Amino acid sequence: MAAAIRFRVVRALPMSRPAITAAATSVFCGSSHRQLHHAVIPHGKGGRSSVSGVVATVFGATGFLGRYVVNHLGRMGSQVIIPYRCDVYDIMHLRLMGDLGQLTFLEWDARDKDSIRKAVQHSNVVINLIGREWETRNFDFEDVFVNIPRAIAQASKEAGVERFIHVSHLNASMKSSSKSLRSKAVGEKEVRSVFPEAIIIRPSDIFGREDRFLNHFANYRWFLAVPLVSLGFKTVKQPVYVADVSKGIVNATKDPDAVGKTFAFTGPNRYLLFHLVKYIFGMTHRTFIPYPLPLFVYSWIGKLFGMSPFEPWTTKDKVERIHISDVMPTDLPGLEDLGVQPTPLELKSIEVLRRHRTYRWLSSEIEETKPAKTVNY
Repeated sequence: MAAAIRFRVVRALPMSRPAITAAATSVFCGSSHRQLHHAVIPHGKGGRSSVSGVVATVFGATGFLGRYVVNHLGRMGSQVIIPYRCDVYDIMHLRLMGDLGQLTFLEWDARDKDSIRKAVQHSNVVINLIGREWETRNFDFEDVFVNIPRAIAQASKEAGVERFIHVSHLNASMKSSSKSLRSKAVGEKEVRSVFPEAIIIRPSDIFGREDRFLNHFANYRWFLAVPLVSLGFKTVKQPVYVADVSKGIVNATKDPDAVGKTFAFTGPNRYLLFHLVKYIFGMTHRTFIPYPLPLFVYSWIGKLFGMSPFEPWTTKDKVERIHISDVMPTDLPGLEDLGVQPTPLELKSIEVLRRHRTYRWLSSEIEETKPAKTVNY
């Protein structure tokens, strides 16, 4: 007796809209056409669960600016590859910035070209945020600001990356007294020679919760007085808010007019260093006692601090960099050209400086502190 034949109904899994599009393309256009990965086909209403079409590799994502850039990329539904050299527990905070599976972490070696190629081979955007405030025995300023950016730009060019964004500094110059700023100027030139379409971002001193600008001066409360070259009356600063810088960088990944340009990111106001530090101490309700110190003496003290085997309080290069006035970039496009309105320092400084207050003044109003005087030069 023949066994009864049972037919099993197999139901196909529902296909997403990008998958249907890709399948239709392969049927009607033939298999010779290159199929696009669904990660680069924009769809959705916007947000972390959408797909922006940006697949970005962010070098230096574990740093101060990097976490904000990753957050803005993840917020609009981008896929982000994050190369890292630190312990895995040091990058846990980044995992929450994107939808499930949108953030990929990749261990890499800055001196291994194959490691760099692996990090950029699937991306259409590469962002270089690598930086360091002091030199180490393993990486000096030339490595950090020249050699590594050139290697990343070269690997990105060979991989066919559409957008390469390199972050430098507003005061980067071959003639600067600061070694780091001279190295950044050389790095810009090297990146541009390898990747002519690169977008170069030149921000001024960046302030935010984890910065080394406002927090640096606020921590001088432990020294009871603040040393300033010429009391800070010969130095002009124009700090920019970290969230504005990250928004500008992310907007540059989408702006077709940004290709090959150099942008200067600055805040809306310029301050004498004396008035800026006075405002910082006023916001923290600490006594401001400045005293003049010659540059060569201050640099010598910074050199002594730089010999520390731990993170130095300051260095010779930082002393020189802090006392260099920010240039006025009249001929370069800025944040406004990328659709970002610069945020005044007075609106966000409390986020940075509240933790430097004593318990007595912890909840005092911002209006109790007079805004810092601004200058127009």
